[in-house]
Amino acid sequence: MLAAACSSSGDASQAGKSANAPDAAAAITPASGASKVRPDKGVTVTADSGVLEQVSVQAGQSTVDGVLAADKKSWKTKWALKPGTAYTVTATAKNAAGKVATVTSKFTTLKASSTVKVSDVTPSAGETVGVGMPITVSFDRAITDRAAVEKALEVRSTSPMEGAWRWITNQQVIFRTKAYWPAHSKVSLVAHLSGVRAASGVYGTKDVTKNFSIGASHIAKVNLKTHKSKVYVDGKLAKTIPVSGGMGGADSHGNDFRTTSGVHLAMGKSPVVTMTSPNIKEGEPGYYHELVYKDVQISNSGEYLHQSPGEYGCLGHSNCSHGCVRQTPAGAQWFFKLSNRGDVVVISGTTRDLEWNNGWGYWQLSFTKWMKEGALKQPVTTTPLTATAGSGTGTPAHN
Repeated sequence: MLAAACSSSGDASQAGKSANAPDAAAAITPASGASKVRPDKGVTVTADSGVLEQVSVQAGQSTVDGVLAADKKSWKTKWALKPGTAYTVTATAKNAAGKVATVTSKFTTLKASSTVKVSDVTPSAGETVGVGMPITVSFDRAITDRAAVEKALEVRSTSPMEGAWRWITNQQVIFRTKAYWPAHSKVSLVAHLSGVRAASGVYGTKDVTKNFSIGASHIAKVNLKTHKSKVYVDGKLAKTIPVSGGMGGADSHGNDFRTTSGVHLAMGKSPVVTMTSPNIKEGEPGYYHELVYKDVQISNSGEYLHQSPGEYGCLGHSNCSHGCVRQTPAGAQWFFKLSNRGDVVVISGTTRDLEWNNGWGYWQLSFTKWMKEGALKQPVTTTPLTATAGSGTGTPAHN
């Protein structure tokens, strides 16, 4: 009898709690009927009682992504809204008794009087690049609110990678990973720029997506004391090429004939480049003007890995160039064909260091120093490429 009475009492208590549970309710911001809503403020939905069951934000036939809080008490759009657009928000909340309530808000965002857009992304869409490749995003006007823009730049990759953004100018920002990209992987940049407030009264109006691939790992280790370049493909030594680097010293015009040591990246290649002595006129000592073949550029200060135009006796024995790394004809042809932008070229054995901003010398900075010029000053982890852009939008909020 005591056991039975105890059991009966507990059931009645729970039934009472359910019966007395407050009605389910949800609140939406912006409120219905609002106009000229700042698109960068997004949409927030909160459960006044109970939890959120479903949230849908629609702009015509398009569904907006959002994130549901772990306690299911709130939901917020993941990215900014589109300027000059009508939105409909529908939210359903459920209380402890299982009762549901649905609320709707219809509003419009303000039109952008001034706009900003992505003017260029490097690498190019569909390009296969090296494991050291940075992502460079350029804008068509100066960015004042760098943090807002930086938050809108999402990098996705096959494997999650830690990286960080660094602003080079007020119109250009660069993403660099902490470690090299995994070989044979996929990467995507998604600039969720639409609705982002980049400066006072200036909004983005268009998102941009660029997909590219990481090819095989190509790392050339050039030692200008041994005068050899050892090229590794996917971690295995593929070829050793006799080389000759900068002869050292400088001329009366200030031209430095030392090759820079450090981590370089291949910036591009050309079958032939006309190389001319800087600041030296024809007829003056040190003047040269010649066609050089199989050129892979590794800095902005005129450094290339290329086919030696002569002086083959220097290759593998001494440094005779004006600063470039000369290779044998066969070695240069092989390396030229192999190279992709973003391939790594590590040069050692000289007394001159590559500056971090000389070409793509970004790996010359420690990752900590690299982050310091980011607006957020902290690392980000790339989104797994297989994942969708968001969850909880237009689907049950508990998913």
